[in-house]
Amino acid sequence: MPGRRKNLAALAMLVAGALVATPGLAQKKYDPGASDTEIKIGNIMPYSGPASSYGVIGKTEAAYFKMINDQGGINGRRINFISYDDAYTPPKAIEQARKLVESDEVLLIFQALGTPSNSAIMKYMNAKKVPQLFVASGGTKFGDPKNFPWTMGFQPNYQSEGRIYAKYIRDKFPNGKIAVFWQNDDAGKDQFKGLKDGLGDKVGMIIADKSYEVSDPSIDSQIVALHDSGADIFFSWAAPKGSAQAIRKVGELGWKPKFFLANTATSVASVLKPAGLDYAKDIISTAYLKDPTDPTWDKDPAVIKWREFMDKYYPDGDKANANNIYGYVQAEAVAQVLKQCGDNLTRENVMKQAANLRDFHTDLMLPGITVNTSPDDYFPIEQMQLMRFNGQAWELFGDVITGEVGHERSQ
Repeated sequence: MPGRRKNLAALAMLVAGALVATPGLAQKKYDPGASDTEIKIGNIMPYSGPASSYGVIGKTEAAYFKMINDQGGINGRRINFISYDDAYTPPKAIEQARKLVESDEVLLIFQALGTPSNSAIMKYMNAKKVPQLFVASGGTKFGDPKNFPWTMGFQPNYQSEGRIYAKYIRDKFPNGKIAVFWQNDDAGKDQFKGLKDGLGDKVGMIIADKSYEVSDPSIDSQIVALHDSGADIFFSWAAPKGSAQAIRKVGELGWKPKFFLANTATSVASVLKPAGLDYAKDIISTAYLKDPTDPTWDKDPAVIKWREFMDKYYPDGDKANANNIYGYVQAEAVAQVLKQCGDNLTRENVMKQAANLRDFHTDLMLPGITVNTSPDDYFPIEQMQLMRFNGQAWELFGDVITGEVGHERSQ
């Protein structure tokens, strides 16, 4: 009997220990920027300066989080979205990132916009071990978990986009002569590299290229020089203002090349209308999100729901501006990450959950487009579909294509 009593006593101690330990397993974990009631998210946007047309993205995201808060927040916590202007200048981006991390003490910075700004803050964010999540750029450098584990992109990277165009050109215009207008930064270099890599042994088709600075007041001389090269295929890889200027100048010259336009500059409201819809007719680009100007989606439940959201939470927003779809989808994605975090709202777990998205798809993405991440893969989307502008709206054609960038890094 004494032995049995000893065994029972030992068993009782084990049970008691388990009961004590159980609450510990479910204990909430917080880093700066998170609490029982709030999650602070930082954001940096060019609300002023040469890329200010992108500022609507931040406004859409702010509106989305207001809607989420009205619905009870994420896992019962309200989102405190703090967004600052950097005027698309790297020094200002660094200043704002420091303010968000050190003064506002945000849990993460989400959707900072632009390749130059994100490049400027990347080392700081990784040194501080603060998530630089779903950066608003397709630069391949933002998908490098080995060297920058706290930085992750979201949208298709620029090299993938360049390869998709190259495949189409090789198939349809194998004897064409290509002129390229590109932005003189990592974004433009990435896009140009993707095109050249995709052309492969046909890279000699590129007979001329000219770069420009985002701050340039005019790009006329570059477009004239590219026109004079004799090219019959033209690429414009530029921010919205530069793209609008390029479309208008090509039209004014009476030049009729096969015109390819960067995915980031396809907004009917902020690029094509200012350039002139007649000049924009037949331009080819790519998409991975539903376009609000495409009649195909007029009765689509997701687009109808988005329009209702715009009416209620962002009534001043332009429903013809695809950037407002983009901002909404990005906000949906970070909301998914935070939902997956549960009560473990540490910065480490934010990155862990961001690197654990499995076939994530929002209804505003094109059918067949999915988001998949892993600790070794920070390129969430590499699929796009070609589209052509008919003078009033974009029309999709062909199949969803994977860029097959091979996770190369820009030099």
